[in-house]
Amino acid sequence: MPIVLADTNPFSWDLVADLQLLFHYHFMQNAYLAGTLVAVAAGVMGYFMVLRNQSFAGHSLANVGFAGATGATLFGIAPVLGLFLAGLLAAVGIGTLTSATRQHRQSDIAVGAVFTASLALGFLFIHLSPVEYAGSVYTVLFGNVLGISDTDVTIITCSTLLLLLIMFCIGRPLFFASLDENVAQTHGVPVSALSLGFLVLLALEVAVAVQVIGVLLIFALLVTPAAVAHQVTTRPGVAVLMAILLALLFAWIGLAIGYATPYPVGFFITTLAFGTYVLARGLCLIRTTLLRQYARSQREEFI
Repeated sequence: MPIVLADTNPFSWDLVADLQLLFHYHFMQNAYLAGTLVAVAAGVMGYFMVLRNQSFAGHSLANVGFAGATGATLFGIAPVLGLFLAGLLAAVGIGTLTSATRQHRQSDIAVGAVFTASLALGFLFIHLSPVEYAGSVYTVLFGNVLGISDTDVTIITCSTLLLLLIMFCIGRPLFFASLDENVAQTHGVPVSALSLGFLVLLALEVAVAVQVIGVLLIFALLVTPAAVAHQVTTRPGVAVLMAILLALLFAWIGLAIGYATPYPVGFFITTLAFGTYVLARGLCLIRTTLLRQYARSQREEFI
């Protein structure tokens, strides 16, 4: 559950004093460190997830992680371990089911099959769990960034560094394979291995991000910043940096507002992300309309 301080309005107009107060408590230091690491990794993974049209797969892995976390809690295992193991099995399952065909429709069917099976399994684990585990289930669903411990920060740090290192090594061929699998395969790019590897890395990122934002709100950091970046620019490097920056801003501002109010941090992160996407989408539509009007007027003048 979110931590509520006695002072309901801790901020003033003194920015330096406000920042000092914001980072005065150890739980806020952990929250900002974990949120920063998760946001950076989510920006990178989210860009490729949107580029590869695998947003549904990312959402499904989050729900599979929910089943893994609730099952781990039921058997007395660390939830983050259950999150990753379940996501790993789901990534292998999705990769195996889609290996025979590259058609988008068949891929969605495979993801949907894993998605529904994981929901049923998670529901069973909730039914079998004792009442005292309700808090753990709430954390898995909605996250609890203000309750992250030093051990959680260590796990998130190691996982994020490993993920970023692997993505740095496979980023270029993965981008090539994401644009055109057939052409990449003819140039010797291991498309199938990269596809499976990316799903495994996505499962790792979901397992890490769920601790901050939760299963139900995972799209706020994984999809929305990358979707906004794709709306603004087509340059890969710029889009990745923009996705990372937006994810950081959503996490940082959401944490600050959540600290100053008794409301959950995940709500503010998600609202900021959604509002930014709506704004970017609206501006793109306006720009497209203006360009069409300009092209029509130029054509009429030429005629």
